[in-house]
Amino acid sequence: MSEDIQQWYGMSDQAILIQLGKYIHDVRLSKNKTQQEIANAAGVNRTTLVQFENGKGANLLTFIQILRALDQLHLLQHFQHKVELSPLKLAELEQKLRKRARNNTSNNNNNPSTW
Repeated sequence: MSEDIQQWYGMSDQAILIQLGKYIHDVRLSKNKTQQEIANAAGVNRTTLVQFENGKGANLLTFIQILRALDQLHLLQHFQHKVELSPLKLAELEQKLRKRARNNTSNNNNNPSTW
């Protein structure tokens, strides 16, 4: 593991919350937005934003709302689960796909011929 990743594993939950709060604070300032502006855009109380920036914790929904207000939702792309199939499994699934249509013969048996 790289040093940066090991640093996160060595941190307590509270220390991680503080780092997230610092990130939100720095991004907000770089965008020259006040706490009230971001809180209004996120639909949260300014006190909630202050607590988050100070590492006092918040729920995941609040974090997402704040990220959205700061145009930082792209950070969540790392959480997107991508299913990767092996070439053998992919070939197996392609074999199961229908190649052509055929007549439904069960309907023809219900109506006997009058000949």
